[in-house]
Amino acid sequence: MHLHILGICGTFMGSLALLAREAGFTVSGSDAGVYPPMSTQLAEAGIALCDGYAAANLEPHPDLVVIGNALSRGNPEVEAVLNVGLPYVSGPQWLAEHVLPGRRVIAVAGTHGKTTTASLVAWLLESAGLSPGFLIGGVPRNFGVSARLGAADAPFVVEADEYDTAFFDKRSKFVHYRPEIAVLGNLEFDHADIFDDLAAIERQFHHLVRTVPGQGRLLVADGEPALDRVLAMGCWTPVERFGSEPSSPWRFELERDDASRFRVVHQTAEVDEDAVVDWPLTGAYNACNALAALAAAHACGVDLVRGAAALARFETPRRRQEVRGEVAGIQVIDDFAHHPTAIAATLEGLRAATPRGRLLAVIEPRSNTMRLGTLRDRLAASVAAADAAWWYQPEGLDWSLESVLEACAVPGRLATTLDDLVAMVVAEARPLDRVVVMSNGGFGGIHDKLLAALEVAHGR
Repeated sequence: MHLHILGICGTFMGSLALLAREAGFTVSGSDAGVYPPMSTQLAEAGIALCDGYAAANLEPHPDLVVIGNALSRGNPEVEAVLNVGLPYVSGPQWLAEHVLPGRRVIAVAGTHGKTTTASLVAWLLESAGLSPGFLIGGVPRNFGVSARLGAADAPFVVEADEYDTAFFDKRSKFVHYRPEIAVLGNLEFDHADIFDDLAAIERQFHHLVRTVPGQGRLLVADGEPALDRVLAMGCWTPVERFGSEPSSPWRFELERDDASRFRVVHQTAEVDEDAVVDWPLTGAYNACNALAALAAAHACGVDLVRGAAALARFETPRRRQEVRGEVAGIQVIDDFAHHPTAIAATLEGLRAATPRGRLLAVIEPRSNTMRLGTLRDRLAASVAAADAAWWYQPEGLDWSLESVLEACAVPGRLATTLDDLVAMVVAEARPLDRVVVMSNGGFGGIHDKLLAALEVAHGR
């Protein structure tokens, strides 16, 4: 069977292509300006890519077309699919129909931390010898790929996104997955391009809750009022809370300020156990992600002590506090932070783990929510843990970052070109500094540009 995927270089759709290829489908796809790393990963899997969208890409006619949610009416290839009458589905629907049936599905949802938490769950299951399948919106470095089928009788971990499904299906992606175990990590307003307010997102999360069976499990973060409102709409599944509140059956207790060592306590009327995690990540929010993953893995039979030990070997997914290089004692770190809350959490975690040098933040407001300016009033406060911040005004951003710069409590500068931005940061950086680059896009390859400029500046 020939499957053709529109928007194939997107993280979700590219991962779907890998699963389809592994399952024995003939797979091809189209995207605008096919780009790495997904294009490289797909080419290595023997998947044919068409650069650009055109009716000719559908010749010979595939048996089924999978249309990504970035595609809309007016796209020439979408129009050709409709005009010819080719059968088509969304990516989440295809996954639900061809991969998930018969599997124990673990869905990881939340505004922040989905990729890291889903990667953690998959790693814990793998470490326990369960050979899970997974589809994750990033590349977990413990696996080297963003998706795999895994053993047929093993759990399947899916990053459960609340973004809409396709131009013909405006429900959130995650309502398709029908999980037995759902992790709800946090919830706040995002995706201002498709949701009017937080209440609209809460309603979609409740649709997810409605799909979890009564014999399943909901793992829900404590201290999250929006998630409390979601559950108040109706819940038919046992709920286990996780976080730092004393009443939660799953909780963590920090043993180091930077959260690189913490104790996990699992305590109910029937269970009283604990374990210590000593791992390479920092920040209380990552400790909470790990706690959620341990609880999900535990529900699949993974021993808590064994799971805690496995976390010491966990490698962050690419673009999640990923160290891209170091020159003259200056570290360049890549992070996907795309929302003021994520920016603040990343910087706070790294601040605690940077006892001697300075923390320098470099930020591109690139996500759809950022571009709309919906959360711009929160940006200045989000960098409070940094020693200095550089803001990049990308082309097409319709509002000025000058107001953010003026409101910043830490020294800041604004750049409108990548060359100027790199020059500013390199002129300021000195040994022991950590430069944290935050964007949900490629940011024009700034990481390599910074490293190359640092090499020149420091005579290496």
